[in-house]
Amino acid sequence: MNKLRILIVGLIVAALVSYFLFDLDQYLTLEYVQSSLADIRAFKDENFALAATSYFVAYVVITGLSIPAAIIVTLMGGAIFGLFWGTLLASFGSSIGATLAFLATRFLLQDWVQHKFGDYLAPLNRGMKKDGNFYLFSIRLVPVLPFFVVNLLMGLTRIPALSFYLISQVGMLPSTAVFVNAGSELAQITSVTGLISLPLLASFVLLATFPFLAKIILARVQGNKIMKPFGKPAKFDANVVVIGAGSAGLVSSLIVAGAKAKVVLVEKHKMGGDCLNTGCVPSKALIRSGKIMSYIRRASEFGIDSAGGEVNFKQVMNRVQGIIKTIEPHDSVERFTSLGVECVQGEARIESPYIVSVGDRKIHTRSIIVASGARPLVPAIEGLENIDYLTSDNVWSLQQLPGKLLVVGGGPIGCELAQAFSNLGSDVTQVDMADRIMPREDAEVSELVSSRFQKQGIELLCDHKLLKFESIDGRNYMVAEHQGETVRVEFDKVLLAIGRKANVEGFGLEELGVAMTDRGTIKVNEYLQTNFPNIFACGDVAGPYQFTHMASFQAWFASLNAMTGGLWRSRVNYNVVPWATFTDPEVARVGLSEHEARQKGISYEITRYDLDDHDRALADGENHGFVKVLTAPGKDKILGVCIVGYHAGELIGEFVFAMTHGMGLKKISAVTHIYPTLMEANKFTANAWRSARLPEKYFPLAEKYFRWLRG
Repeated sequence: MNKLRILIVGLIVAALVSYFLFDLDQYLTLEYVQSSLADIRAFKDENFALAATSYFVAYVVITGLSIPAAIIVTLMGGAIFGLFWGTLLASFGSSIGATLAFLATRFLLQDWVQHKFGDYLAPLNRGMKKDGNFYLFSIRLVPVLPFFVVNLLMGLTRIPALSFYLISQVGMLPSTAVFVNAGSELAQITSVTGLISLPLLASFVLLATFPFLAKIILARVQGNKIMKPFGKPAKFDANVVVIGAGSAGLVSSLIVAGAKAKVVLVEKHKMGGDCLNTGCVPSKALIRSGKIMSYIRRASEFGIDSAGGEVNFKQVMNRVQGIIKTIEPHDSVERFTSLGVECVQGEARIESPYIVSVGDRKIHTRSIIVASGARPLVPAIEGLENIDYLTSDNVWSLQQLPGKLLVVGGGPIGCELAQAFSNLGSDVTQVDMADRIMPREDAEVSELVSSRFQKQGIELLCDHKLLKFESIDGRNYMVAEHQGETVRVEFDKVLLAIGRKANVEGFGLEELGVAMTDRGTIKVNEYLQTNFPNIFACGDVAGPYQFTHMASFQAWFASLNAMTGGLWRSRVNYNVVPWATFTDPEVARVGLSEHEARQKGISYEITRYDLDDHDRALADGENHGFVKVLTAPGKDKILGVCIVGYHAGELIGEFVFAMTHGMGLKKISAVTHIYPTLMEANKFTANAWRSARLPEKYFPLAEKYFRWLRG
């Protein structure tokens, strides 16, 4: 294979050297063609087959070697052979030559470029995978983009060679015909710029935009087809109906109301959704109580000898409910009504794309936003029906601390609640099918958190397949399989935390025919639009990220797109998505992890700063964890960040801001951070990146210079 590469490179180099050595470019100028046109035409008339073959081969060689002379050669085809034969020869010659250049690039450079610059090519690869044929067809229609650049660039993607050839053959045909036709007037053309007239540019703009216009028209036709069975009301009660008053629904409603459009918000249960009532708010309140108890146990580390405390679990849960009550007014019906949102209590049902019913009331609306959220996933496991199991929905009703708590699931929710209950005094066992907890994080992150869990007494049972639950003599047991052996674990209470399932049943989506994904979420495009053009979805019900902050983020785009009715649309962008797991230590991440970068073939460099000698972390007794930043090779561009440690969820914000606005580590390094704060860790990481790239080879010269200055 290496020998073949060397041979191909040698032939290409030899051909290019010959081209420039023998000054062959002189024959690819307007002046030469115009001065020799009569002789060339005479030769063609006498030896048509030879002339056509020579022209065809020359075109293939020139385009295959990526020599930027496509316009001149195409003009020559028209001048020599006329419109029909010129177009035929130039069309096939250019497409075959382009394919050869494409194949050479792919064979010689694809692996190296994908490895070195995979992060830059990732969007192109995703675009090509999603709509590659359409994209290639579009750029082939516009000759303003250099011909050879398209060939070389496409060779770095994963588009099949046959598809590349066929699309190039068809896509370049209109522009080839235009230039061949122009070649018939070659004698009157004095420069290539003479071809760039306003009418010609206008025609090419039309050619270039036609595929996009066709795509829009096709989408409209498809939308009209799916909407045709449903009669459009002559008058609407609302511009937008929002189903679900969780984070996504609340933010969507506020945006629509803020734009002075009529919005109706329908909620069948409690305002605020899972985040307020059963998710983020209560879990963080419980974690805080557990954290305080953990500090009491660690009091001797801080020089306090007689500290002690006893957990009043009922009071802990009362505090949790009290915090919910305190925050409730922020999401209340009264507040949202005062802001212009009509709040309706009841079960919504989508009767048609234009009608949402709530009880006996039918609301005619121009658009619908589905923000129905998700619920804890309950697996179909033998014996579960006989167990009084807990989920993140009902765990907040506990009034007595479980003595032995079994937590099923090693994801963020499972880890957070396992540690919180352990801190409060439960004997916790955490079980998961994966070989480690936090499987979405890098292995070193999982290892660090696992070590802390085990140190505080949490028993971790990874790589355990749950088989069944059983009750014997009033005692509950989990039965699992581990490496071919059966494992039994006794428990008082079991908490299921194995994921969340989108709420898509029971309110008309199935009957209407709204498309779903394989994950059970509503299928939406980049505009958060379903297969029905006026029905949108955001938040947990749409995915792909089931975070409260992402629900709010999506709500902005869904509400704008729903309001405008297709007049203009805003595309959601997931390039910068942060999240945090609020264990001790906290784990926060944005962008790529090492594991993801390796999976995607994206090259990266690592800069790491350990918190074990950080001044503020030492002062607070929290000198554990690290800041790890992935950057593009040789550059300060941030590809991903992982922070493990005290207040990691706060520290990650600076990196999120930088990535959102295209700033690199140099910018963070240049910012003055207050001493002593944990935030300095970000600056120290950026400084470490810069220090590793100091021009050490010039240090001896600098030393000599400063010695000379001293005299």
